[in-house]
Amino acid sequence: MLATTLSFENMHQHGELMVNLLKARKQSFIVQNNWDLPEAEGMEYDQYDTPASRWIAVHDGDKILAGIRLTPTTAKCGMYTYMIRDAQKGMLDSIPSDLLDFEAPVDPDVWESSRVFVSHLVPAEQRTKVQTQLMMQLIETSRALNARQVLGLVPAVWSRWIGRLGLVAEKAGPVMVIDGARVQVARMDLTAVPH
Repeated sequence: MLATTLSFENMHQHGELMVNLLKARKQSFIVQNNWDLPEAEGMEYDQYDTPASRWIAVHDGDKILAGIRLTPTTAKCGMYTYMIRDAQKGMLDSIPSDLLDFEAPVDPDVWESSRVFVSHLVPAEQRTKVQTQLMMQLIETSRALNARQVLGLVPAVWSRWIGRLGLVAEKAGPVMVIDGARVQVARMDLTAVPH
């Protein structure tokens, strides 16, 4: 099992990994969660999949086990910035604007994680190992990008597994139900995580 951070700059070095990640996102979010999201050629994508973002894939060869998208809170593409901020500004019909307990930051030290998933194909006895690999790569990648915090709209069960992994995070908004899924914004402090 490997964890790879993809970017527009390096995705050509990783064969079909980016395509497989977007296909796995379709399976997770459109097929399983029944979310109404854009798709093309069997892949899920949205307006935040830009050269500013990074994508983390936990994989076994070309088989995607888990993934996350990271976007800087300083990102801007047309009228869009990043998902949490745009939702707070009322720009996304599918996400309530009261998702965050404070004003969404625009700060080079803060990145957003979104599209967090673990494949339904990962057996229960391997989920913790896959989640650990995903979060360790998130921390390593975020630190390489000089991030001090990561905000994420994540499954509301995040507190159960984040503590098991020895990470420091706090709730940053209320638990909400979006398209049948219980989610919440959490804020991870990377300065409190040992190197």
